[in-house]
Parts: sequence; structure tokens; C-alpha cells
Amino acid sequence: MLKTPELAMPRTNEVTTVYKGKREFWTDYEEAKAYFLELMMSADGEEHERAECVYIQLLHGLDDCSDED
Repeated sequence: MLKTPELAMPRTNEVTTVYKGKREFWTDYEEAKAYFLELMMSADGEEHERAECVYIQLLHGLDDCSDED
């Protein structure tokens, strides 16, 4: 058993996000998290929910994050 859960830490520092149909490749995982946290906090309604969906996936350490269910 791993001491740190696999999903708790990203395997690489790179991540791909899809937000409102736009695919973006990030080379800095923390920068992507900060961007989507700020976007989530400043948005309302559906836009907030979309940003929140991506942000939660980033928190779980996924390499591919999307706002689609």
C-alpha cells in the first residue's frame, strides 16, 4: 500500500483542461489550479459549476480535467 494515495499527488507537473469546449495544456499544475479557483470564485451560475468541476478534478490530481460530466 502506498503511503500517499495515488490521486493525492499529480504524477507530472503537466495537465490538460477542457473548459467551455476549449482545450488548454498547462505546464504548471499549480498555475492551473490557481486559475480555476479564481475563475470559480468570480463566476456565477453555470460558469461557476463548470469551473468548479475542473477545479475539483485538479484537486484530485487528474492529468485530464474537463467541465463535462
